[in-house]
Amino acid sequence: MSKSEDLAKAFVAMAILILATVTLGCAPAPPAVVPRPVKKEVVVERELVEAPAPARGYEEELAPIGERMIIRTANLALKVEDTEQALARIKSIATALGGYVADSNLWRAEEKLRGTVTIRVPAESFDAAMEQIKGIAIEVERESISGRDVTEEYTDLDARLRNLEATEKELLELLTEVREKTRKAEDVLAVHRELTNIRGQIEQVKGRMQYLERMTALATITVELIPREAIVRTGWTPNGTLQDALRGLVRALQVLANLAI
Repeated sequence: MSKSEDLAKAFVAMAILILATVTLGCAPAPPAVVPRPVKKEVVVERELVEAPAPARGYEEELAPIGERMIIRTANLALKVEDTEQALARIKSIATALGGYVADSNLWRAEEKLRGTVTIRVPAESFDAAMEQIKGIAIEVERESISGRDVTEEYTDLDARLRNLEATEKELLELLTEVREKTRKAEDVLAVHRELTNIRGQIEQVKGRMQYLERMTALATITVELIPREAIVRTGWTPNGTLQDALRGLVRALQVLANLAI
């Protein structure tokens, strides 16, 4: 193996190592430049990944209050006159507001029909949906609302995505040069493996960002429907049992008296 080939292989290995190191950090890194080796025959000469712009300050990264990404959820327990009718009205409310029914269930308990329904509506229609749903109830027995701020997570993911895409671009350029200059299969495969790894990370980050976008765009409301009158079953009581026994005894004596006559 010639000295120039050894030098080329060493350069490719160093380039991949530096690119992988840059990718591991979520925050942008300062420019990393590989020292240029002495050019003899076929030597890959290149300046490696240009670092993304310096990270912005904390205040600049945070979105204004009105632009923050909030995942909103609510849980309601409603006492209703008719469970089936209430369920149908909640479904209609979701559709009218541009949302949909994510899940619904009906079952009988103590001879009464109960149910649950989960709907998703546009975040901007959350308050309107809550008011309309509570309007169909005889009584609101329970209500809870929560919001999870994912703005910071989304901002971090966006910065990481830009960093990964910059690394992917540099790897593609490196792969082209390796193919054209070194023409060594092992060098091409080394760069290709790193490129595949970077692309996998890009897909994971994009998937998480899309999930957060969907969850913040639509609010989730889960409603438990409770029938107005539930059958109350009392337990055993001595007084009640004694009274029943006495009434039965009186009826039996009356029957015997009638037979004797």
